[in-house]
Amino acid sequence: MATIRKTITLTQQQDEWIKAQIQAGEFTNDSEYIRNLVRQDQAKSVDFLALKSKLIEGLDSGVGNKTLPEIMKDVETRMKKDGRL
Repeated sequence: MATIRKTITLTQQQDEWIKAQIQAGEFTNDSEYIRNLVRQDQAKSVDFLALKSKLIEGLDSGVGNKTLPEIMKDVETRMKKDGRL
């Protein structure tokens, strides 16, 4: 994979934070730290878009006719089936 050189501007506090992470052994250099932040942001974006899609699907499905106890029972059944309860 090709690499692209970028120039970024940070505050002194941000630069000191990155240097502290490197000194603590979390990263080997500034670039590794920044790439890690980009990967985390990409993962969060994927999760956010999946959640947003489900919310839109729920809103588009309209108002249901189940009672709250019925909904809770369905949730409990699904959680037991998934091994989460």
